[in-house]
Amino acid sequence: MKKVFGKYCLAAMISLAFSLHAVAADLPEIEKSGTMKVATEDDYAPFNFMNNGQTDGFNKDMLEELRKYAKFNINQSILPWTGLLAAVSTGQYDMALTGAVITDERLNVFNFTPPWASAQHYFVKRADDKTLNTIADLSGKKVGVQAGSALLARLPELKAMLEKVGGKLGPVVEYQSYPEAYADLANKRVDYVINVVISVNDLVKSKPKVFAKGLAVSGPGYMAWPIPKNSPELLKFMTGFMNHMTETGKLAELQKKWFGETYELPKEPITSADQFHKLAGF
Repeated sequence: MKKVFGKYCLAAMISLAFSLHAVAADLPEIEKSGTMKVATEDDYAPFNFMNNGQTDGFNKDMLEELRKYAKFNINQSILPWTGLLAAVSTGQYDMALTGAVITDERLNVFNFTPPWASAQHYFVKRADDKTLNTIADLSGKKVGVQAGSALLARLPELKAMLEKVGGKLGPVVEYQSYPEAYADLANKRVDYVINVVISVNDLVKSKPKVFAKGLAVSGPGYMAWPIPKNSPELLKFMTGFMNHMTETGKLAELQKKWFGETYELPKEPITSADQFHKLAGF
């Protein structure tokens, strides 16, 4: 059943969840217990999704490499996206191993590993829709986004783009998962959906007769794994893992496999809004 959340209600929920003190285990506690707990989702291709009843995607392959690299066990729990980051921020899990976009708001609660993908935002429309060809054409149209996603935090960028051409941002509908948003787009319940470019490319490639890629509706962005602020040693460990993946060529191999391209990305962890803005060229 589709769940549509009110814009302001959702913002309050996210704010409350992110204000809670993180109590996740840092690396010494993880090594002592012998287990790290990671949270993932299963409904966000090509990052995490189910394939014939089995987990699949970029992060599934990265998790396999992490298990080879680590000297402790890694337990994976699959959660709905809408509660995943809150569960990590309150210490139920040590980190999130999923397709998380870096935002100012999230940097208040999390540090991020070195990025592993681009996260510029694009709109996607129905393939037979000939009316949405420019940013101005989006004025007043109903847009679908995932509840709790970074797309909400960066909608002001699209709003500013629309106002610059004399338009306005239309109604925003929030969904528990992107497949639900795409289903409503196909059925003409929303006019367009916004997602990160990798997911848009993956969707259009898999269903070219149903969906078409639109234009960029944000500036540059990055995808990385969030780790609670009070786990600096775990951040160092995961940075070492990312360096290992880069140096062995395995990261580029998996980027090519799942995203169809490789990226020139920052090699350092991202821990503040100022650092993020400089790297993204804001």
